[in-house]
Amino acid sequence: GRALLVLLLSATVSLLGGLIFGYELGIISGALLQLQTDFHLSCFKQEVVVSAVLIGALLASLAGGILIDRHGRRRAILVSNLVLLVGSLTLTLARSFTVLVIGRVTVGFAISVSSMACCIYVSEMVAAHQRGLLVSLYEVGITVGILLSYALNYVFADVDEGWRYMFGLAIAPTVMQFLSILFLPVNPVKLSSWDSDCQKGLIPLQDTEDRAAAKREPCQEKHYSFLDLFRTRDNMRRRTLVGLGLVLSQQFTGQPNVLGYASKIFHSVGFQSNSSAILASVGLGAIKVVATLVAMALADKAGRRVLLMAGCVVMAVSVTTIGLSSRMAPLAMARDCEAAAGPNASHGLTQHPLTPVFPQSAVSPVPPASGAVRSQAGPGFAAARGLTKVFASAQSKEVAPSSSLGQKRDSVGQSKKGALESTAPPLGAAPWAQHTVLNWITLLSMMAFVSAFSIGFGPMTWLVLSEIYPAGIRGRAFAFCNSFNWAGNLLISLSFLDLIDAIGFSWMFLLYGLMGVMAVIFIYLFVPETKGQSLEEIDQQFSRKR
Repeated sequence: GRALLVLLLSATVSLLGGLIFGYELGIISGALLQLQTDFHLSCFKQEVVVSAVLIGALLASLAGGILIDRHGRRRAILVSNLVLLVGSLTLTLARSFTVLVIGRVTVGFAISVSSMACCIYVSEMVAAHQRGLLVSLYEVGITVGILLSYALNYVFADVDEGWRYMFGLAIAPTVMQFLSILFLPVNPVKLSSWDSDCQKGLIPLQDTEDRAAAKREPCQEKHYSFLDLFRTRDNMRRRTLVGLGLVLSQQFTGQPNVLGYASKIFHSVGFQSNSSAILASVGLGAIKVVATLVAMALADKAGRRVLLMAGCVVMAVSVTTIGLSSRMAPLAMARDCEAAAGPNASHGLTQHPLTPVFPQSAVSPVPPASGAVRSQAGPGFAAARGLTKVFASAQSKEVAPSSSLGQKRDSVGQSKKGALESTAPPLGAAPWAQHTVLNWITLLSMMAFVSAFSIGFGPMTWLVLSEIYPAGIRGRAFAFCNSFNWAGNLLISLSFLDLIDAIGFSWMFLLYGLMGVMAVIFIYLFVPETKGQSLEEIDQQFSRKR
C-alpha cells in the first residue's frame, strides 16, 4: 500500500511539475496582448517581458544544479514551488513594467529548477521498469499545461486586466505540487536522516533483492567535482558527450522553428482565418499530447534508444519533405513587429493567416501577432528581432504547439473593439495557393514532425539525462546540459530569419534534415539502452572503459 502511495504521489509530482512548466510557457501569448495596451509596451519592452523568463531559466540552469546536489531533489522542488508562488503573486499584483520583468525572471528561475529536480527526483523514486513511464509523464504535463494556457487565454481575452487572472491561476497547481511532495520521503529505504547525501541515489520500490542490497551497502555514493564531467574518471567525459549531443541534436534538428509556418500551411489547405488559428495551435497541441502519451507507454517497453532513433528518422524525413515541397511551392517569409504606443494606435493589430507565424511559435509563448503585428501583403516588415523569438522551446521539453491561438484571441479582441480589418489579399493572390497537393504533403509532414518529436527527443532526452550520471553529480550534470539546451535554442531561434535571408527557406529545412541524419548516427554510436536497468546498473555500464 505504501509503495502504491509513493508511486501515485511521484506521478502527481511529475505531472504537476510539467503542467506548471507548460502553463508558464504558454500563458504569455494571451497575456502579452493585454499587457501591451495596459503598460504601453514598445516592441523592445515586449521582447524583454517574454525573454525575462529565459534569463531566469538560464540563471537556474547555472545555479540550480548545485542546489539540487547539495540540498537534495525534494528540497529543491519545495524551494522552487515557494519561489514560483512569489513570482506568480508579483506578476498578479504588478503595477509597473519593472515589477512585471522581476516577476517573469522569478518565474523563469523557479520553473527551470523545478523541471530539472522533478525529472531527477522521479527517476530516483521509482523502480527501473516504471521510470520511463513516470519521467515521460512530465512531458505529458507540459503539453497539457500549454493547451490549458491557451484555453485560459481565450477565457480571459476580453476580461479587464485578464492577464492578472492568467498569471495568478498558476498558484493552484504550484500549491498542489508542494502539498504532494511533502508526503514523499527522500528515500523510503532508510529514513533516519532524510536529506543525507548517500540516500539521494537509492531507489525505493525495487525488487526485494535490490532492496536488501541497498540496505547492506547504504552509502557508497562517490563524490564528484564539477570538472569531473570532463575527465575520464568513471567514463564521465563520454556521459557528458551523450548528454550534450542529445540536447544539441534536439535543437539543431530545427524543432524551435518548424512550426513557425503552421498557421500559413493550415490556411493554404483551405481552412479560413479563425479555424486556421485554432487548428494550428490546439490541433497540433492535441497531436502532441497523444504522441507524448504513446511515448510514455512505450518508454519502458520499446526502450529509449529505439524511440530516439525512430523519432529522429521521421523528423529528418519530415523536414526534408517540407524543404523539397517548399522549393516547388514557395512560402513567403515575413518579419514583423510594430509597437502600439499612442492612444490612436491599434490595440493588438490583427494578423492574417497568410502571414507566417513567428519561427519560435513552435514552442514559444509569444504569438505571431504578439499584440503588435500589422499584417500586410508584402515582405517589407519591420523585424521583430531579439528574444521574443527565442523563448521557443525553453526546455524543448516544453516545446509548445504553435501559439497561433493568440492570433484568434487577437482578432476577436479587435472585432469587438472595431480597431481594424484584415488588409491581406485574397487567397488566390498567393503564389503557393495553387499547389494543393504539395500543401497537404507539407501539412502532413508537419504533423509527422510534431508526433516524432513528442515520441523521441521530447521526453526521451530528459529521461536519459536523468539516468546516465552518478547520483553525486546528477543535479549539476543535468543543469550543465540544460544550459546548453537553452543556449542552443537561443541560437537557432535568433539566427532563423537571417539564415532564411541568406540561404532560403527550403535549404534551411534541408539543412535541418541533414542534422537529423547526423543525430541518428550519433544516437546509434553513443547512446546506450537504459530501459529496465536500475540507476546503479546504468552507472556501472557507463563506468566500464570502452
